[in-house]
Amino acid sequence: MQSGKPFLGICLGLQLMFEGSTESGGVEGLGIVPGAVSEFDRLKGLPVPHIGWNSLQERQQSRLLADNQGQRFYFVHSYRATPSEHNKDWVLASSHYGEDFVAALQKGDTYATQFHPEKSGAAGLVVLKNFFESYTQKEADPAPIVRQLEQQHVNGTSQGLAKRVIACLDVRANDAGDLVVTKGDQYDVRDKGTAGNDVRNLGLPVQLAGRYFVEGADEVTFLNITGFRDFPLGDLPMLEVVRQASEGVFVPLTVGGGIREFTDADGKRWSALEVASEYFRSGADKVSIGGDAVFAAEEYRRTGQKTGTSSIEQISWHYGAQALVVSIDPKRVYVADPAQCSHNTVKARQQGPNGEEYCWYQCTVKGGREGRDIDAVQLAQAVEALGAGEILLNSIDADGACSGFDLELIQAVSDAVTIPVIASSGAGSPEHFTQVFNNTKASAALAAGIFHRQEVAISDVKSHMAADGLPTRT
Repeated sequence: MQSGKPFLGICLGLQLMFEGSTESGGVEGLGIVPGAVSEFDRLKGLPVPHIGWNSLQERQQSRLLADNQGQRFYFVHSYRATPSEHNKDWVLASSHYGEDFVAALQKGDTYATQFHPEKSGAAGLVVLKNFFESYTQKEADPAPIVRQLEQQHVNGTSQGLAKRVIACLDVRANDAGDLVVTKGDQYDVRDKGTAGNDVRNLGLPVQLAGRYFVEGADEVTFLNITGFRDFPLGDLPMLEVVRQASEGVFVPLTVGGGIREFTDADGKRWSALEVASEYFRSGADKVSIGGDAVFAAEEYRRTGQKTGTSSIEQISWHYGAQALVVSIDPKRVYVADPAQCSHNTVKARQQGPNGEEYCWYQCTVKGGREGRDIDAVQLAQAVEALGAGEILLNSIDADGACSGFDLELIQAVSDAVTIPVIASSGAGSPEHFTQVFNNTKASAALAAGIFHRQEVAISDVKSHMAADGLPTRT
């Protein structure tokens, strides 16, 4: 910076420029920009980390944001710097999440963004193009993907953090050994209408991910549902899927499946952190863990102690809470009298088989085949305490029904935690997305089959959300 060479800091690169941060007990910064970095105020009732697409309020003119026309950019962070009289000559743009925070800095040839331009779709690629053009002083030809997309998804309804629409790809090996995108009904992915009872094939993972990026998905999630009997890092095709997708999909990628401790055929032990690291190195932005999180939560609830050895704690410590999603697979258990149940119960929309009016949501492992003595609220609270940054909340009962999200489940969990909750399972129409956002605190909603089969377009979902006044990246 002192030499005058152009510099662009991203996320932590912006925070490092301030005097210090309260993260991890206090960390000294470079002291270039006046002010300190501190955690978002959880007492404001907003989920932390701040994850998703937010708008900018420009405070200065700059080539970096010269083409900004109300676009939203992708943020993922728990700590922020705030604008003040002392740093106003540095603050290029701010965003709002319960309060104003610094979104971009500039002075001379030094730039920094709290958002991730490399994960902000066409708008982010234009920011990167502007930075490099300001360095070369040449009018470089934009990348083909920029030319293709920069006129799409540029505006959003209202200001502030948008509700996210996520496309999910359940990936598994078919009987020929090829990785395909599939979808089951209540987790059964076999097509009973075929002679060989084959795995449903709804497309190729990389191609579908690219299509969803072009169509405006806010994130893409790969869930590897192959039943691992051996070492998951031996699944080189899945790692290659992530690598190839990351080369052309410029929105966040989440990968789940098989992220737990393993011992390979040679007797070498691999930690969940090492497995997750391979996915991160291949291009994943977040990893999702399921059954391993259930066992960690049970142990934490039993002892009340954090050991630092669980997969949640290890991954969260090394990569940050924002990089770790916990996937919960609950199913309804009906009860006649909530007072006689030790779990968190809700009044059910539909009565149970014997006229029960209440139910609790039992967490499961092994693809829903094994129930555990822990409910979804208990699990969500435990994994938040252990360091998870987001909850992917599925519903075995709603999966494949296309009759709407399980609102009682989503409301119960999103009310119980302070981290973002992604609603999953049951989407069948654009109205279902609007419904879940209007009736729960869900930060995002995810769908799979209706997008794969092109029964519902992502653009139709977002148009319906925008028409209803929901903050939407359209």
